[in-house]
Amino acid sequence: MYKLINKDGKAKRGVLSTVHGDIQTPVFMNVGTAAAIKGAVSTEDLKTIGTQVQLSNTYHLHVRPGDDLIKEFGGLHKFMVWDKPILTDSGGFQVYSLSKLRKIKEEGVTFNSHIDGRKLFMGPEESMTIQSNLGSTIAMAFDECPSSKADYDYVRDSVDRTTRWLKRCKVKLDELNSREDTINKAQLLFGINQGAIYEDIRIEHAEEIAAMDLDGYAIGGLAVGETHEEMYRILDVTIPHLPEDKPVYLMGVGTPNNILEAVERGVDFFDCVYPSRNARHGQLYTNAGKVNIRNEKYKLDERPIEEGCGCPACRHYSRAYLRHLVMSKEMLGMRLCVLHNLYFYNHMMEEIREAISDNRFDEYKKQKSEKLDIIT
Repeated sequence: MYKLINKDGKAKRGVLSTVHGDIQTPVFMNVGTAAAIKGAVSTEDLKTIGTQVQLSNTYHLHVRPGDDLIKEFGGLHKFMVWDKPILTDSGGFQVYSLSKLRKIKEEGVTFNSHIDGRKLFMGPEESMTIQSNLGSTIAMAFDECPSSKADYDYVRDSVDRTTRWLKRCKVKLDELNSREDTINKAQLLFGINQGAIYEDIRIEHAEEIAAMDLDGYAIGGLAVGETHEEMYRILDVTIPHLPEDKPVYLMGVGTPNNILEAVERGVDFFDCVYPSRNARHGQLYTNAGKVNIRNEKYKLDERPIEEGCGCPACRHYSRAYLRHLVMSKEMLGMRLCVLHNLYFYNHMMEEIREAISDNRFDEYKKQKSEKLDIIT
């Protein structure tokens, strides 16, 4: 159940109560595609840096090690030793990214594994079954993610099919949640709004899925090639047509400034690989701007990445040492950088929640965003 605690303009401060604990929103979900955060980050580390939700990928876990195996272990929570909420995406985005290896029909999608090339089939029922086997807290409906550059007629047909698939997902998950051997009988279902950058399709689809009274609603198909301005425009026109008393999840977004802009428009949930991926290449976020720890100027720098930061890297190590680790390709360097960036994101979300609660989000956003894109 989602409870709206406060609104500051369109920005929402809420809490989603789940079988695995409460999720304070707005929230950033740390991306652990294959049940692990890339960069040698453990689930104990995730707790240390303030992670509320861990996100894993249905397609990747189905391919390896297999959702049947994970079910035998008692589900993904026990498998990866994580007792807080987990959201699993449906595999729909992988259908988008594997465009050269797929064939889409009404029943579902046939495609080849990116690991061994074997032919696989996934439709709404298969996606729900896999996610039920994983036992995640929140399951995402199976959808197609059309390109932002796809033509109007293709997007219209694709979205209509996604709606039909969503209805099938709902029926299948209700049936799975009623089974005796189901790991998580309280698994939640989020539907996904699609429509590329076509406002009328987005609005119509939002109204159609809003009427289905789901546990939450995602906005998909953004941050896949369109401009930031186009993304914000679609959020502006779409979110008013989704239920205010349900969480809204902007999939795959984004930079700190993207998050601030989307929170201002009413988004509750975020996920993105940016903080961990950038960290693995030495690109670090601070409140004074971005730091490229590989730069020569940090060779003798005794300061932490950011003064006052509570992450494991900043509490103990200098920029000089981190630079040495990264330049030497030591795994510890990558690990510490990932921990810093994820801590930065999670801590920023705490600040956002406090600002909305105190009705000062506009002021916070202005002060925060001014320096985020500076290169220090």
